[in-house]
Amino acid sequence: MAFTWKGIYVPQGAERHVAADTPAAKDSIRKARLYGATSAKGRLLVWLRRISQAGFLFLFLYLLVSTEYVPTFGDGAAESTVDTVALDMPVNIFLSIDPLVGLSTAIAAHNLFKGLVWCLVLAIPTLLIGRFFCGWICPFGTLHHWTAALWPSIQGGKRIKRNRLQPWMRIKFYILVGFLVASLFTTVQIGLLDPICLMVRSVGLAIIPALNYAASNALELMALSNVSFLQSAADTGNSIRAATLSQDVALYNGAVTLGAIFIGLIFTNRYITRLWCRLLCPLGALLGVFSRFSIFGMKKDHEKCTGCNLCLLHCQGAAEPQGGVQWHAAECHLCFNCEGACPEDVIHFKFFPRRSDVEVGTDMQRRTLLTAAGAGAVMLPLSRVSTGFWENNNPKLIRPPGSVNEDDFLERCIKCGECMKVCPTNFLHPAAFEAGLEGLWTPVAIARVGYCEHSCTLCGSVCPTGAIQPISEAQKVGKDGFEAIRLGTAFYNRGRCLPWAMDTPCIVCEEWCPTSPKAIWVEEVEVRKERKEGAEIIKLQRPHVDPERCIGCGACEYSCPVKDDPAVYITNINESRNPDNRLLLKIIPQY
Repeated sequence: MAFTWKGIYVPQGAERHVAADTPAAKDSIRKARLYGATSAKGRLLVWLRRISQAGFLFLFLYLLVSTEYVPTFGDGAAESTVDTVALDMPVNIFLSIDPLVGLSTAIAAHNLFKGLVWCLVLAIPTLLIGRFFCGWICPFGTLHHWTAALWPSIQGGKRIKRNRLQPWMRIKFYILVGFLVASLFTTVQIGLLDPICLMVRSVGLAIIPALNYAASNALELMALSNVSFLQSAADTGNSIRAATLSQDVALYNGAVTLGAIFIGLIFTNRYITRLWCRLLCPLGALLGVFSRFSIFGMKKDHEKCTGCNLCLLHCQGAAEPQGGVQWHAAECHLCFNCEGACPEDVIHFKFFPRRSDVEVGTDMQRRTLLTAAGAGAVMLPLSRVSTGFWENNNPKLIRPPGSVNEDDFLERCIKCGECMKVCPTNFLHPAAFEAGLEGLWTPVAIARVGYCEHSCTLCGSVCPTGAIQPISEAQKVGKDGFEAIRLGTAFYNRGRCLPWAMDTPCIVCEEWCPTSPKAIWVEEVEVRKERKEGAEIIKLQRPHVDPERCIGCGACEYSCPVKDDPAVYITNINESRNPDNRLLLKIIPQY
């Protein structure tokens, strides 16, 4: 007679216990290791899933590495138009198909950016077949899957126990509710934990630069050696590095924190399989909610189950695939490990499975759900009560060219880092607290590290949500009837400027100024300068800023030879995106 032991269905025969150390279970495990699972379809699906994961991870990394503009100087360069600075592939396609990005930004901004319509390509199939994205496509999920399978520290019974569905796995659903309610109150924070945003930001701004730095230094040491073989290898390595990583090593503000968070999350798989996916991932939670309507799922032959628990041992999503209990559709990643591992051919996936085998709910507690919703509701007022948001109190809050006004910007920016990765001069960086807690990891300009290339409009072309509007070169620089886009205005600290403070000739800032006519002009003066041989009259060119022409590109600050604290610096005053943040007063005629 069949019975239930510790919540697990036990088929007829008292000797068939579910513990992994019983003779029946050991015999099933032995047969599985010797002969493999009895389901040829299951084994095939597992291999197809592995191929899919590898392919999509390679595609993701390829597009991320390709998020860099490499200019060409062919015969047609002289005939190029003002709109030729662009990437030749859709590098933000993973972000565009992310349903959580589309849903949260549509709620916050009250419209769906046209590029995010692609999220339906993922949302609609999930409604039909379940969370296939998590098991077959998601690059972050693939890294967790592989590290959990190849580098586990917990085996046997402990791993089986940790692979069961736990109450704490509901947390991801509460996180999802909190973020969506925050979006309803016009602040988008899903980028903090969305797996695609996190992967782009962490790998693009921390892991790739770190690998590039290590490779650059190693190849430099090889090139400096006196061994011809090593020097030839260094030349080849530099060519490969420039083609795959980048010719220049980019530096990003806060990269250590981004990299540490990423590596720490990957490391958790040593102890709990895909802890990130089970505990924190809001996209997985959203797809789990969609999957409750799925018409594709698991069918179990409970009578044949011997309780070997191989399905639990290899389960990636804590979906409870063992016999005798309902499987949880919201947790299943469709990895097919259970069907591929089962030695008794108990588990099969098919369309229109028995509904009695499926648990479609998420088992959220009402009070905790209301608490999560309340936390999302208070996120906006708590993050915007500082003067930094309303009064531009932080002069270094300089956004990329084409950015919308700050409140609209925070409704759309998902902190993905695409604009920072594509910036060819390393001008854009993840914000710390220049825009308050709400603006953490959104793009800000640091002119000490880079400057805004005068003709570049790449950041707007890769932004998936419209926080940075796609603009042409003519719109940016002020051609064809357009007014030039201003990021801010340059100011001089005359106490540190060489011609002003030390009577030392220097016109570097004026030479670097890209506007035409130049926003920095020089005043020729004669001054008396004391030297050891005696005083002499020298001619100097002292720089001044024309605020009518300055666009705040930061080229002057970047090039200033006073490196520690530049004598010329930019602030966000007079930026185009905010009509209230004006330096130049215009008299309105009275009638």
